[in-house]
Amino acid sequence: MSFEAIYNISQAETEGKAAVAAAEVKAKALIAEAEEAGKASVEAAIARADEELEKLYAMAGEKSRETGEALARELENKKAVLLAGAEARLDRAASLVVERIVNN
Repeated sequence: MSFEAIYNISQAETEGKAAVAAAEVKAKALIAEAEEAGKASVEAAIARADEELEKLYAMAGEKSRETGEALARELENKKAVLLAGAEARLDRAASLVVERIVNN
């Protein structure tokens, strides 16, 4: 082999190694950039999810309060109906007791 061929091969190897090293540096930089962008994207998604969750909690709280108030009204109505029925039965029971006492 001639000196020039050996020199050209050596130069090509050096340029190849430099290109590989540059590609590795660029790849590492791109990976770091992608990881940073990914972290930022995840953090933004978490922030949006937290905001949405807070809104849902607020809505649920409103609905819970409204539902609780409606349930309280319904229970008060049922209580009034039961109380009225119990009073009517109490009057009837008292009448029966008086009737039995008077008849005996």
